[in-house]
Amino acid sequence: MSSEPIGVMFFCLGNICRSPLAEALFRYHVEQRDLGHHFRIDSSGTGSYHVGEPPDPGSVRVARERLGLDISGQRAQQLASSHLRDFDYVVAMDRSNFSNAKRLRGSEQANLLLFRDFEPDEYHRGDDVPDPWGGGADHFETVYEIVDRCAESFLDYLCAEEGLG
Repeated sequence: MSSEPIGVMFFCLGNICRSPLAEALFRYHVEQRDLGHHFRIDSSGTGSYHVGEPPDPGSVRVARERLGLDISGQRAQQLASSHLRDFDYVVAMDRSNFSNAKRLRGSEQANLLLFRDFEPDEYHRGDDVPDPWGGGADHFETVYEIVDRCAESFLDYLCAEEGLG
């Protein structure tokens, strides 16, 4: 195992709803297992619509209410080919953005993955994480539930892949 931190980049379309939650919840699970020094975690979006903006208020609210996490300091950035080179695992929230990243790729170094491939519920494995943007509070609650369980499952996978305790 390398002494360099394992780079994990979560991404969606605008980097204001799903991927900020994935970044925060994955980081939470990493810290719960005292593995923070093994990871470098970030998020981005394939679109440039919200670059520099904080996460959607719905994502900020659900992270705060559910786990006391403050994600309001995150700022949206656009997924770039450099991310695909610099991060070991680049994780899409849905198939459309996965396809967009494959076109951007240009480098075979990144391990491009679909987040719900780590869905514990086999019936939903491989599905998209639905975009809650423009929906009500219940949409953010649903996304939180999906992201939380997939983040923990993905961490289990990485611990096995990377030989972490």
